[in-house]
Amino acid sequence: MIEAILWDNDGLLVDSEALFFNLTREAFADAGFPVDSAFWGREYLGNAKHSSEIALELGMPPELARGVIARRNETFLKCLEQPVPLLPDVPETIGALVGKVRLAVVTGSPRDKVEMMHRDNGLLGHFEVIITDNDISNPKPHPEPYLKALEYLGLEPWQCLAVEDSRRGLASAHTAGIPCVVVPNALTRLQQFELAYAVEERVSGVLKHVAALTGRSDIALL
Repeated sequence: MIEAILWDNDGLLVDSEALFFNLTREAFADAGFPVDSAFWGREYLGNAKHSSEIALELGMPPELARGVIARRNETFLKCLEQPVPLLPDVPETIGALVGKVRLAVVTGSPRDKVEMMHRDNGLLGHFEVIITDNDISNPKPHPEPYLKALEYLGLEPWQCLAVEDSRRGLASAHTAGIPCVVVPNALTRLQQFELAYAVEERVSGVLKHVAALTGRSDIALL
């Protein structure tokens, strides 16, 4: 029986992946190297390639790429000074689980950016454990982020359920031995999720799996 739900953040709880991609697309296009959403979703979000690797694959000279990416990163930080929208059903879904299962966030973003994204929505207060890039040496798809969460929670993989939006995150959870529900977003929906416990269109779809895996009848389905 599961005791905890481990959530990815970007592209699952908050719409930060769309913001980051749009800024990247604009910056790359201004430099003369357009990148489309399908390529970005596959290579950056699915295959865990860095922005610099993608820039080089598109033919951008290394020195130009460094400047373009640095300016993109500065713009992204400025954008985080404004509220980042939560994705559909997120507040209601997390609210339906509070007090019924333990909750954790397992994200590849640095802690300061995570706190900026959530500073106005109050969501982080519901999570017992928050694992960020600052806490690990090997990012997703390596299993370390999820193994670290298990360590902090004092739980075994079979006692948890992960929720991710990308193939990269799914691989991380799966390799850690944690079953994973995938909720793809507009950038990741073309990826393949054959290792997933289930694939849902909306975050609220996770609730029926939690209810079934916990045996709780008091988890309201949205």
